[in-house]
Amino acid sequence: MKRSTDRILTTHVGSLIRPTPLQEFLRAKQAGKSYDQSAYEACLKASVAEVVHKQAQVGVDVVSDGEFGKSISWSQYVLERLSGFERRPIRSGANPFTRGVDRERFAEFYAELDAREGVATTVEAVCVGPITYTGEAELKRDIANFKAALKEAGVAEAFLPVAAPASVIPDRKNEYYKSDLIRAIWAAMRTEYRMIIDAGFVLQLDDARAAVTYDRMVPPASFADYRKWLALQVEVLNEAIAGLPADRIRYHVCWGSWPGPHTSDVALKDIVDLILRMNVGALVIEGANPRHEHEWRVWETVKLPPDRVLIPGVISHATNVVEHPELVAERIVRLARLVGRENLLAGTDCGFAQGPFHRRVHPSLMWAKLDALVQGARLASGQLWG
Repeated sequence: MKRSTDRILTTHVGSLIRPTPLQEFLRAKQAGKSYDQSAYEACLKASVAEVVHKQAQVGVDVVSDGEFGKSISWSQYVLERLSGFERRPIRSGANPFTRGVDRERFAEFYAELDAREGVATTVEAVCVGPITYTGEAELKRDIANFKAALKEAGVAEAFLPVAAPASVIPDRKNEYYKSDLIRAIWAAMRTEYRMIIDAGFVLQLDDARAAVTYDRMVPPASFADYRKWLALQVEVLNEAIAGLPADRIRYHVCWGSWPGPHTSDVALKDIVDLILRMNVGALVIEGANPRHEHEWRVWETVKLPPDRVLIPGVISHATNVVEHPELVAERIVRLARLVGRENLLAGTDCGFAQGPFHRRVHPSLMWAKLDALVQGARLASGQLWG
């Protein structure tokens, strides 16, 4: 995994806004309507080529394929890559994605938000049989499209983001396994993890579930209950990546991308010790949104292990305000002076696209923000290297 040896390198969390032509195919696919498969494949390949070119053009160093090959969400996409699950409509009033302390505290706000944006997930996934990985062909297609796009991009490195075990099909239900099915999930997902690394890419494990579960669990459960649950997720993730090169793996933890108050988010200082137990080479952590920006001070007392890279979010995916490059530089420099400039890459809080159709900013502003990220990294590099 690349480090910032002579300047601050830039990257992002992975998901980028899908172009309209690609979205049209994905809408037809999700709705179960007929569509031209060969035309879809051609559109997908061209879209990946374009988004990789744009990342390189704006100056991003470590790029992704935008997650364009995922036709559902960043975590639900695996329903098309794992056997054993049955999709059922969620009963009225029983949607697990509409619960949580934040939603209870600001019920009127969320009622307006849901009416405007709709609830992203309306079906639940129930495990009804043995879980095996069946997505090799789809993943090989994504890898081939990405490699073709990278041939003339001239970037420093490339990564593919996929779901960490805890975030694979959140709120899944189990009607098959006698015990918790999470180990059956990681055993299947390990195929995906290995294929990405074997293809020469950095593997990024996305895990909003790790932090978001606190909002949904406490209360009525205790903080100790949540810590016990999170410790299990760390154990399971380490089992899932055992034997894979840690320096080729990034772990992304965030507090969810929904545009809400987030007043009941768990504090980074209360879980950072568990996050550091992940046997990965880089930690991608939110650091630009107004609920968590202050948490850069955690690294004043917590020592980043020498074999780790920190990738803090220094621009937000969730506001249309474009950060000033000088602010971006300020965020980078203060952290680099705590963890070491060579141990830091500049990133984003989360993905600009939450699945194929949900976006948090206009596409033009996404590119303006990434440009501000690059400019800010250049300013920071000047301060840190002289």
